[in-house]
Amino acid sequence: MSFPCRMSPLRRVSLLGAAACLAVSFASAQSIENRTNANAFSPSTESSSQQMMASLDGESSSLALPAAPAPASSAPAGQENTTYSGWKGHDIVHRLTFEASGGVNAPAGDKTYITWGGQFTLGGGVNLSRRVAVLAEYQFIDDKIPGAIIAEAGAQGGHDHIWSFTLDPVVSLFPKSSNDVYITGGGGFYRKVTSFTDVLPQEFCSFYYCGVGYTPQVVGHFSSNQGGFNIGGGYQHRLGGMYGDSRTRLFAEVRYVYLDSPAVTTQPNGLGTTSVAAGTKVLPISFGVRW
Repeated sequence: MSFPCRMSPLRRVSLLGAAACLAVSFASAQSIENRTNANAFSPSTESSSQQMMASLDGESSSLALPAAPAPASSAPAGQENTTYSGWKGHDIVHRLTFEASGGVNAPAGDKTYITWGGQFTLGGGVNLSRRVAVLAEYQFIDDKIPGAIIAEAGAQGGHDHIWSFTLDPVVSLFPKSSNDVYITGGGGFYRKVTSFTDVLPQEFCSFYYCGVGYTPQVVGHFSSNQGGFNIGGGYQHRLGGMYGDSRTRLFAEVRYVYLDSPAVTTQPNGLGTTSVAAGTKVLPISFGVRW
């Protein structure tokens, strides 16, 4: 009977080889597991976590309110600041200008066919710069007729009405000063109407009764349409404005107005023969405001 522990040398070598292979395999598996666990808590993993947190912080900061804009820098020394008043702006609304004035008229020349009276002017236009503006003006002049012409027509009274539409540049000589002097002038269309009046009875009625009064009424007239021009100057004072940039100005001016009216010899509405020489000259003196 043979003993089981007694093996041949070949079997013993085979068993020892198999045991050695199992030991090597077990050691390799342990090494791989240790490296995996170590990588789970390695610095690179911690760095990835920090990058993720930084990304979240960046997204939250992008939702914050934007920074306040930096204040605009002032104009360099020696450079004119023109943004406060719109004088050189591109917006046409800020360039618009208007005027209203009124005053008296004086006759001009040695021999005239118009005397004293009153007038008013309305105008509007655009500021081309702080120095130059161009205005379209409407003017109405109401003057008396000299007594010699009224007597020649055989009437009791009379007046001349002149209205005009003209284009008139205004040039400021001291545009940066609050006290300024300017020159102006222009030309356009003029209409002149000469009327003669008599005092005649006229009925007036109120809510309670009617009565008769006496008023001057036109009994004859003649008219003419012609071109004309005006030229003059004045003084203006700017109201307020830290840099003399106020758009409101009070002014006083005088102009010489000439109408190229024709010579007239007529019998207006059956009145006496009336002669008027060519040309009409008048000096309007105005006080007003521009803005």
